[in-house]
Formats: sequence, C-alpha cells, structure tokens
Amino acid sequence: MRSKLIVGNWKMNGSRAANAALLEGIAAGIDGVQSAIAVCVPAPYLQQCEDTLKGSTIAWGAQDVSAYEGGAYTGEVCAKMLCDFACRYVIVGHSERRAYHGESSELVAKKALAAMKEGLTPIVCVGETLEQREAGQTFDVVGAQLGAVLAQLPPAAVEKIVVAYEPVWAIGTGKTATPEMAQEVHARLRAQLQARAGEAADSVAILYGGSMKPDNARELLARPDIDGGLIGGAALKAQDFLAIIHAAEHCSRNEFAT
Repeated sequence: MRSKLIVGNWKMNGSRAANAALLEGIAAGIDGVQSAIAVCVPAPYLQQCEDTLKGSTIAWGAQDVSAYEGGAYTGEVCAKMLCDFACRYVIVGHSERRAYHGESSELVAKKALAAMKEGLTPIVCVGETLEQREAGQTFDVVGAQLGAVLAQLPPAAVEKIVVAYEPVWAIGTGKTATPEMAQEVHARLRAQLQARAGEAADSVAILYGGSMKPDNARELLARPDIDGGLIGGAALKAQDFLAIIHAAEHCSRNEFAT
C-alpha cells in the first residue's frame, strides 16, 4: 500500500515574513501525521526552507531545474545547486512551464534525468488542455508526456520518480475533475508505468494537481490510484494545506485498515 504524499507548489508567491508564518503554521499542525509532506518553493527561499524545516518531517524542493549540469546558462539553476540546499524534490514539466516557456516533453525528460543524476526526486507533471479533453485526446496527450520521460529511464529507475496529473483546464479556474475522471486518468498512468517497470511501478506516487482543496480532497484522495496532491493556491494558507494533509491521513488510515 502506497502512503500519501502532499506537495505544496507555491508558484511565484511568498516573502520571507509570509513564508515564516506559513511554515510555522504547517509545522504546528502535523503532529502524528504519517503522510509525506513537502513544499516546492521559489529558488530564493530554499535557504529559508532549509533553515526552518531542517529536522522536521516536512521536505522541500524547487519548482524547476536546468537540463544542464552547469556552465554558461544565465538564469538557470542546476540540480547540484538544489542539492546544496538539501532539496529532496523538484517539479519538472509543470503546465505553466510548458505553456509560458515552451518546454517540450523531450526537455522535461532531460530535466528529470538531470535531477535524478544528483539524487533528487523529479515530480513529473502531465496534463491536457480543455480543448484536448473535449476532443477525446486526454489519454494520448498524458501518455505521450509521460512516455517521453519513461523512454529515457531504465525500468529500475522508474520507481524513483513521482508523477503528477494536472488537467490544465482545472488549474486556477475553480474547475475540478470529478473523482471518477481523475481516477480514470491515474489508472491509465499507473498501467503505463507498469508496462515499463512491472511491479516496481506500484510504488510510484501519482498525485492529482487540479485545484485540490479542503472541500474536495478527501473524495479525491480516497480513489485507489490517487496517491496525494500537488497543491497550488491552497498550499499558501496553512489551515487549507493542513486540511488537505489531514484528509490524506484519513484516507491512508482507512486504506491500511481494510
């Protein structure tokens, strides 16, 4: 049975004062929580996360990474630099990177490999637009996005990634895939992972990243192939983020009890 993983994606938000209050609020509300928790923050705040969270059960990570190891790539941040701040995770292929920065699935695969080479866990994001969903292309789109990464990994390395399904049409729009819709895509992604890596794929966490909030988290997280959430707006409010964490904890306890 997979334990739940809840990851906050702060996007381009935060300040030293706001971050301190947010992290303090989260840390104060997770006593006894067994689910894995992480925050992925803007690069300037990685040192603050390391200073604040060191010794806690909350992990931290970055929102992007360069495909290159170093060199003349102004503005880029390489995986070794992230490791200097004790990052555990890094998001790659987020829909906003794909849309606003023109990142291809091939580039996302290179970034995932660069992260893994330094021992980081890439959170590989996949998802379709509303136009693609309405055209019946969801499985083709997400399958191709994940496939580009899997094609570069030996089967034994597949279990070292995290996958996040983020329907683009449900990010920041207030729309959310129904639990049935989300589970259907997660199950397809699970089957794709299994086809590449066999039983080892059963341990890969597949997160839902489409406007998960306190009022829908429990119903989504109760689905068998939804292993957690990649949380956007709700991750910026300690009480909302904690509510999702505790929803995950409730679902995990029920799973282990059955």
